[in-house]
Amino acid sequence: MSIHESGENYLEAILTIRKRTGGCRSIDVARELGFSKPSVSIMMRELRENGFIEIDFANDISLTEKGMQIAISIAERHEILSKVLMMLGVPEETAYNDACKIEHDLSPVSFEKIKEYYLIHK
Repeated sequence: MSIHESGENYLEAILTIRKRTGGCRSIDVARELGFSKPSVSIMMRELRENGFIEIDFANDISLTEKGMQIAISIAERHEILSKVLMMLGVPEETAYNDACKIEHDLSPVSFEKIKEYYLIHK
């Protein structure tokens, strides 16, 4: 399975929840993303079957190395794009929402240039 935008969003949400609380269950992901528990269960199964996450006996979700790499990459893109948009005068909430849309489609070359710009001007 190549990971799609929705899968990337799930992995980023798992990373965020685990950082915030130390653990993560499907219900936490459902709340974070505003999705139904059945929808989340379907995606969790796909992510597990494709080696992006592991779920233990207590239903705690953790990222595999492959899942962690993607989650960290998407989280970095989200954060940097949000910060650059705010530097340009975009209100914070709008910047975070727009960054979420941009982060998945932006080429690596363009992102690296935006990241360089941000690091020079922050």
